[in-house]
Amino acid sequence: MTKARRQPVAISIRDPRDAALTLAPALLVFAFGFLLPLITLAIESLKEFTPGRVGSVENAAATVQNCYELANQAFASVLLTTFWIGGTAAIIGQLVAFPLAYFIVRRFSPRMRTLTLGFLITLVLSSVLIKTYAIELTFGSVGIFRPFLLTLGLSPNSREYINIVVIAGLVHAIIPVATLTLIGAMQSIDPRLLDAAQSLGAPGWKAHLSITLPLSLPALISSTLVSLTFAISAFVIPMVLGRGRVLFMSNVIYTRFSDIANYPSGAAISLVMLAAALAVVAVITFAQARKVSR
Repeated sequence: MTKARRQPVAISIRDPRDAALTLAPALLVFAFGFLLPLITLAIESLKEFTPGRVGSVENAAATVQNCYELANQAFASVLLTTFWIGGTAAIIGQLVAFPLAYFIVRRFSPRMRTLTLGFLITLVLSSVLIKTYAIELTFGSVGIFRPFLLTLGLSPNSREYINIVVIAGLVHAIIPVATLTLIGAMQSIDPRLLDAAQSLGAPGWKAHLSITLPLSLPALISSTLVSLTFAISAFVIPMVLGRGRVLFMSNVIYTRFSDIANYPSGAAISLVMLAAALAVVAVITFAQARKVSR
């Protein structure tokens, strides 16, 4: 005698008042925690700044001069540096996290898998500053990777060396998050599909490329977007490892707000950075949705 499988019951809220009461707490948090600061930031970006004072001029007429000031080569260089270093770190992180997640799901025992998940969560929750200085020591004067980079002809004071160190710091922080994101996708893939493909004569690598990778592609894209978002918004890692020669947009925004006290310019840069990040995420998401719909 087999037990009947329980079917999930969909709960629908027919009364609009019940729906409003259910969504009200979340909408209030979203409005006051996200929309209101963005609106304040947008208003501040349209105000005039006078050197020598803190913040914008009170009761001044609205101006778009703060946005025009960003149309220069220096700002474009920082923006491109942020995205190419962040994008490189995000891709490298996925290349490491994808096989790592598969190995944890398919090769580890349940006890070892639990311990590994706890270790990854600990890495995610640990201080970014501690992990950053760990990378600094690894590539520093007594670091184990310093001789290797020197054999490649990279001077410790060169821009290429510093770029590698910053990318390493970002990858070090990305791998635990990406691995935890991909583990769920790996667990949902039926291992019998790989066994069936290999029993029909497909090599292991071809079975993974034709089965594991396509089935986990949505999670892989989501993990890449999360990693990219983290990388381009990083502040401590480029500030410590960049040695003042590799600047991210977050570092420029911090300088405008804290050191110069030019709040309108900092607000304008923040909005441009937000718009650029949303554009990249929207393009990748649209491309994924269009591919799935075909």
